[in-house]
Amino acid sequence: MRTQEEQNSIYWKGATPQTRVAISQKNRVFSKPFGAKTKWLQVGVLSTFDWSEARTIDPVRGVGFGDRIQELVPSVTEPATLTLNRTLLYTSGLMQELGYRGGVDGLVRSLRHHKWPFDIMSELVFSELVTKNGSVSPFAQNVPPQVSALNQKDLCLTTFFQGCWLNNISISFPADSAIVLENCSATAMDVWDGVSNIPQFYNDNIRSGNSPFNPNEEGGSTLFAGANG
Repeated sequence: MRTQEEQNSIYWKGATPQTRVAISQKNRVFSKPFGAKTKWLQVGVLSTFDWSEARTIDPVRGVGFGDRIQELVPSVTEPATLTLNRTLLYTSGLMQELGYRGGVDGLVRSLRHHKWPFDIMSELVFSELVTKNGSVSPFAQNVPPQVSALNQKDLCLTTFFQGCWLNNISISFPADSAIVLENCSATAMDVWDGVSNIPQFYNDNIRSGNSPFNPNEEGGSTLFAGANG
């Protein structure tokens, strides 16, 4: 599988427009397909890639203070959910793209055959309009060294989905269309930028913005307007 990737027209790269608006053509999704070992490869013929997170926000009220909310307290964040829709290829299916020995590579046909999780990485490549005028934040990462499919001069924002498990997969063979599509959704254990050191940056001291105690950050909620005083 993928032994002649550079010669396969499915994986040829085309030009994309240079716009200030982020476009889907500049979002690249990488996985470690079966047979690629530890190498990140871009997922080809991917028609849709979505991800979302959610958490409950609980209101705090006080008895005797009327119908007032004193504060909103975020609850725990639910695991991120990813959705991938892809055209089925004879020698490459979604399970194979995610590292499982399925399709022509092995016996895996069902979710109950999966014994190990996988990782997914998404990269939003910056337009030249943004990179040339110097408006890119220092936290816009260079292409991670483990990704060889991109030009190393490109700037991108990486989102790394760690420890993913498929929770749904489906395939449709329509009578009125020749193209066969595979759809799957997965649950990720963790989401981070793929480059930073997790213990060092993703702790209680994370610089997340809107802090009333940081003089370099303006804005935030008036709920804590007196915190600096």
